[in-house]
Amino acid sequence: MTQISHIRRGAGSPIVLVHGLGSRWQIFAPVIDLLAERHEVIALDLPGFGDTPALPGVLPGPRGYADWLAQWLGDNDIRRPHVVGSSMGGGIALELGRSGVAAAVTAFSPVGFYGGPGLRWVQGSLTAMRAVARFAGPALDKAVAYPAGRAALLAVMFGHPTLVAPDAARVDLAGLAGASSFAAARDDFATYVLDASDDPGALTGIPVTIAWGTRDVVLTHRTQSARARAVLPFARHTDLPGCGHLPFSDAPELCVRTILDNRSAP
Repeated sequence: MTQISHIRRGAGSPIVLVHGLGSRWQIFAPVIDLLAERHEVIALDLPGFGDTPALPGVLPGPRGYADWLAQWLGDNDIRRPHVVGSSMGGGIALELGRSGVAAAVTAFSPVGFYGGPGLRWVQGSLTAMRAVARFAGPALDKAVAYPAGRAALLAVMFGHPTLVAPDAARVDLAGLAGASSFAAARDDFATYVLDASDDPGALTGIPVTIAWGTRDVVLTHRTQSARARAVLPFARHTDLPGCGHLPFSDAPELCVRTILDNRSAP
């Protein structure tokens, strides 16, 4: 059996953390220990990302990864978790909620709420960042040692890029550069566009929170959070002031509170 790169920490009801395109489980590092004070926390690398190899038969993208993750959770006796997803991981979380696998869903800047220009922008901007990470790796390793370097290189993804530790920045860039399933998952975004005609399935019967950083310029906050509100009117929608596309180092306590408050919301 292929080893899936993941961690499990803490005890209690399970929270599963699912990363986005070109990322890995370490993107959640600022919030894992805080969540593990009350819950068992499972964070994993999706197939073709981080230290998990691509798997035959697994279709990269929100729906394909949701199908695979539902099976993996069952195989590991993780039942009815609270699934927390970032970006593509947010789409995966929504699909697991729709199918009844998740007992609650918190999605940070989820994919699927873009129009045509927004889709092309997210695909193009992440592809450009990956190209830089792949072909300028050694120079980037040196640049992120300095606040000015992190500010220049990471501002697209983070609201406060200088708060990202240099080692964490190197891990993030290495994950983006080395993701073997990046292109397939990126291209699948074109098939994953959510609108009000979609069947929400079990989502209407569980707590659902959609959280968006107000400085998100990858999945643009102003337009895409508005579409999410229209498509998922039954969900709790919240803005994360000053946060970027990846808010976990921008405001870890706020992100933890957003996750934990989801289960207590009516």
